[in-house]
Parts: sequence; structure tokens; C-alpha cells
Amino acid sequence: MSIETATPTQRTPKPKWLRVKLPTGKKYTALRGLVEKYDLHTICTSGSCPNMGECWTEGTATFMILGNVCTRSCGFCGVKTGRPEDVDWDEPEKVARSIKLMSIKHAVVTSVDRDDIKDMGSIIWAETVKAIRRMNPETTLETLIPDFQGNTRNIDRIIAVKPEVVSHNMETVKRLTREVRIQAKYERSLEVLKYLKDNGIERTKSGIMLGLGETEEEVLQTMKDLREVGLDIITIGQYLQPSKKHLPVKEFITPEQFKKYETIGLEMGFRHVESGALVRSSYKAQKHLT
Repeated sequence: MSIETATPTQRTPKPKWLRVKLPTGKKYTALRGLVEKYDLHTICTSGSCPNMGECWTEGTATFMILGNVCTRSCGFCGVKTGRPEDVDWDEPEKVARSIKLMSIKHAVVTSVDRDDIKDMGSIIWAETVKAIRRMNPETTLETLIPDFQGNTRNIDRIIAVKPEVVSHNMETVKRLTREVRIQAKYERSLEVLKYLKDNGIERTKSGIMLGLGETEEEVLQTMKDLREVGLDIITIGQYLQPSKKHLPVKEFITPEQFKKYETIGLEMGFRHVESGALVRSSYKAQKHLT
């Protein structure tokens, strides 16, 4: 794979396969109207996800809890870094109401990292799942969790409420972890995923981004490492630079290369492999229940 260089002041032009059509359709329009009318907060809209129309049409949406300020400063992420506001203990009910208003069939819940509080947000996490279950008993759930610094007491709170899928993203290969995920550790993330699987979570999931300077060999090694801890589902997508302050894109991966990773991943034994330039963590999330 060839490497195209980029600098903070000059971005590499995007290839044609990264162009997306604007979302359309009656269901998308109706949901967009609800989101605006009731001021509902979804990652789909705030993150301008390219798959929003497709996911909403399928009855899937992603919600972020614990505020919009993260205690970590990852080099790839567009979420604000700083001192977060106090925990909103009404948030579980607000998220559950949003899911009900939008008639969501499969909800993905994620959060910022909250290293500033003792439980790292795990109590709100558990209460959010419980509230969604009470108000939306037919809705299935995926929780895309932080590493909770590897604290098993906090992870146990997620396991206890039994989401259908529990996800934790590796984001990148081992060599680049310190640069891409400054306060995270590659081995710790693997340990979190192993702990989830060993303690009764039926479907575990993780995602990685490509185009940050990793080699094919490193990508395949990461996939092998994830299979060794029993991971069921992997998503592989293209990294896109959120702003000039973030890490530059060093390479745009071709559709053929993404397809190659998908084929290899299925041969490795992953239950599902979503691999493509526009794939994000929650892409086709409802499929991952099978």
C-alpha cells in the first residue's frame, strides 16, 4: 500500500470512494424532524455520520452519555477535551425517552471517558441501560464502552445489565496506540475485551481505523490479537482528520484492501466483519445480533 503524506496545514484530497450521498427518504426526514423538535442528542447528527440515513432507515441510532467533554486527548477524536461538567443523573431517563420518541429498534450507547470521577461513569452507564429496558422493552442494545482504566468493578456494572452487544474500540495497531490514544494502552483494551467475554457477554465487538501509518502486517496482527481474546465482531474503517489540530491522514485505503481485510477476518473466525472506507463503529449494528 502506498503512503501519501499530509501536513497539518494541507490535507490529502479525499478519493472518489469517500464521497457519500446526502441522506433522504420519508423515515429519515421524520426522524430528523423529531430530533430537532425535541432537541434529542445523537452521535449520528453531532458527528455528521455518513451512514446516518442508512442506519436511521434500519431503526438504529447512536447516543452519547456523560456529556460532550472528555478527560482524554486522543489524537484522532473530535470530541472536546477538558474538565467535564457534573454528571446529569436525569440522563438515563432522557436517553430512554429519546429512543422511545424515535421508535429505535436497536440503540447504540457510547460515552466520553470520565477519568475524573471515582466510578468513571459506570453507574450512569448501568442506569442508562436499565432505563432504556424499562421504557423500550423491545429495543436491543449495544454499549460502546471506554476502558474504565481496566477496573473490573466498573466493567462488572456493564456485564450485570446484559446488553446484547458490548463493544470497546482498539482504534489502531499496537505501535501507534501511544500516539493515537494517548492515555490508553493496547494490552489493557485487549484485557477488557477478554474480561467481558470470559464473564458472560455473548457478543463482544471492537473497531479499528486505518490510514494512520499502520502496515498491513500490523493490521492483521491486531485482528489476530482480537480473535485470541474471543472477539466476535470487528469494524474496520478509514480514519478522517477532524481538524487541522488532529493527526493527519497518511493514507487512504482502497476498497480492494478493505475487502481483503473482510475476507481474512471471516477466515479468522469473526462472526461479523464490517470493512470499508465509510464504516464506523455502529455501522450495520443491528446485523450484529445474529
